[in-house]
Amino acid sequence: MPDFRRVTEDLSVSPQIGAGDVDAAAAAGFRTIVNNRPDGESPDQPSGHEIEAAARAAGLAYFHIPVSGGPTPAQVETMQRVLADAAKPTLAFCRSGTRSIMTWAIGQALSGARSREELVGLGREAGYDLSAALPR
Repeated sequence: MPDFRRVTEDLSVSPQIGAGDVDAAAAAGFRTIVNNRPDGESPDQPSGHEIEAAARAAGLAYFHIPVSGGPTPAQVETMQRVLADAAKPTLAFCRSGTRSIMTWAIGQALSGARSREELVGLGREAGYDLSAALPR
């Protein structure tokens, strides 16, 4: 069973998924998948093209916003735009889920949509420590 971690009603994050996990995502009600992992980070990693093909076959929208290390301002902006416009709910993933939730949380903090305290709490509930990523 994939490790889909609910952050909000509209967003969940996950460690790396494979093409075979896309049907589980569709069955769980997700309508969009965002891949925040660059291709080729590890030899056992499925390609973004494989996951995209599985997502399209399952009727899900798919976006690839690869993040290496910390997200850039452009990646944060792109993630915010995609999440605002995409069919909901959305599942975002990377190797562990950390880059996905960080990219989302930084955008939420910068836009003023959510407070630092709320974001740290949402991260903690999903199993991620966002305290270092979100300045006071």
